[in-house]
Parts: sequence; structure tokens; C-alpha cells
Amino acid sequence: MSSSPLLLELIEALRCLPGVGAKSAQRMAFHLLERDRDGARRLAGRLVEAVERIGHCRRCRTFSEADLCGTCASGARDLSLLCVVETPVDQLAVEQATGYRGLYFVLLGRLSPLDGLGPAEIGLDLLAQRLREGEVRELIVATNPTVEGEATAHYLAQLARAAGVRASRIAHGVPIGGELEFVDRGTLAHAFGSRQAL
Repeated sequence: MSSSPLLLELIEALRCLPGVGAKSAQRMAFHLLERDRDGARRLAGRLVEAVERIGHCRRCRTFSEADLCGTCASGARDLSLLCVVETPVDQLAVEQATGYRGLYFVLLGRLSPLDGLGPAEIGLDLLAQRLREGEVRELIVATNPTVEGEATAHYLAQLARAAGVRASRIAHGVPIGGELEFVDRGTLAHAFGSRQAL
């Protein structure tokens, strides 16, 4: 089949999305053109608007249309608690799954020298300044349990100690409802090593 150059460009553009390969991008493009041109126009409009209007909160670095996001601007949050996450999607997960009422700091990455991500690239200078301001009493480290996430957590704990702030790490281990025989060895070893008194 001889495709139009514009169609091929659309398929290639859709491949920028995570987890979208050539076949998925092709299915999306054909669906939008065959069955949902109004949806395609809506999607295109929202993408352009989002790219132009959504930036980062100057305080926590999450996505925001305003200088301060709704969480940072809220007077109902506990200013003494600061949860550090890697991405805005991690912040959303914590917000939706817990009763956490403190504030956040979004790294927009994690320490990864091989990828060129050092302390400055993930905003640790801004975090250190925020810790020195004196409002934060506890820094809750909620980075992912990867090698880079653990290295980042260690660095964050050092920053907190230097500022006289208590640092804590979210627990990792066996999921609720999980059965030990199905938990991977690394997770089970970590959970066993981090056991607590009852």
C-alpha cells in the first residue's frame, strides 16, 4: 500500500508516546482518520493548548498553569511535611492513594550520571534552599525502588540532615493481598530486611 507522506508523518509523530510502537501508532492514526476526525481535532487542540499553557509550579515543580499549583497555593496543607517524588504522575499516585496532606517537591527525574542527570538537573539546589527556609520538619522520600531511586533517596537524606530536617523513606515490600510465593526475590528480601516490631 502506498501511503501519503502526511499519514506516515502522523504515524511517526504518535510513536513519541511511551509504549507506542509502529503498529500501535498506525492503529491510532487509522482510527482517528477513519472513525473519529472530531476526536482528532479535539486532541490536536488540547495538545497545542496544553503545550503552550502548562508549565511548572515555581515551588514544587509539578505541572501547573499558574505560577503556584493548587496544592502549593492551598492554605489547608501541612507546611511541615514535604514529600519528594520523581515525577508528577508519582505525585498524583500519592495524592489519590493516601490521606497525605503535606506539600510536594517533584524532581522531574532521578540521579543518573549515565544519563547526564546530576543534582542540578533534578532541582536539588532548589530543594536544599527550601529545606533551609525552616518550614519543613520532615522530608518524606518517595522515590522509586530502583538503583537510581535508591541513590537519589540517599542523597536526599543527606540534604535533609544537613538542613536539620528529619528524613523518612516510604516502605517497600510485599503488597497487600499479595502471596509470598508470587513476590519477586528482591522485593521479598527488602521487605524481610526492613521488618518492624509488632
